[in-house]
Amino acid sequence: MVKNIIFDFGDIFVNLDKPVILREMEKYKCLDALPQLESLNSKYEIGLISSEEFIAGLHKLIPQATPEQLTDSWNAMLLDFPDHRLGFIEGLANEGKYRLFLLSNTNALHIPHVAQKMGLEKFERFKNCFEQFYLSHEIQLRKPHLDIYKFVLENNGLKPEETFFVDDTKANTEAAESLGIKTWNLLVGQEDVVQLLSKLP
Repeated sequence: MVKNIIFDFGDIFVNLDKPVILREMEKYKCLDALPQLESLNSKYEIGLISSEEFIAGLHKLIPQATPEQLTDSWNAMLLDFPDHRLGFIEGLANEGKYRLFLLSNTNALHIPHVAQKMGLEKFERFKNCFEQFYLSHEIQLRKPHLDIYKFVLENNGLKPEETFFVDDTKANTEAAESLGIKTWNLLVGQEDVVQLLSKLP
């Protein structure tokens, strides 16, 4: 029986435009720097470099854009947070049937931007739905590495077979499954997190 539910954040609650930075690189003819961008982002998402170092690194890859333009482009991938999803997670939290956790690969620029776009009051309402709000850049662990799932399980006394994980990235759900966690690989644009209860085993 499922007692614990772990949620991803991007494209589960907040809508994303993930290719926006790729369009910037294409615009400035910098697509050959994509491997360096992925490496830079990996370091940034686990807090190994600061926001200033990340933007400086991005500027080296896309020198035609200013640091300010790059910051705006980086945050432009964060779109809206639909109210029906906030209402859903608040309702689930108020029922008290499940222990709820958030586990997100994210960075120090994106979270304040989401809070600003949502409004601080709504963001705090969202955050308060979860027993723990785990952000990769704060815990210095990143999906799909197994250590991040073990960290959440061990730190909260969760049994894998009683835990359900929702994420839009197949590699992330497959990693969780390898530890015995039940999963839902949500198909963005076809499914919505509000359908959760129909997906539970």
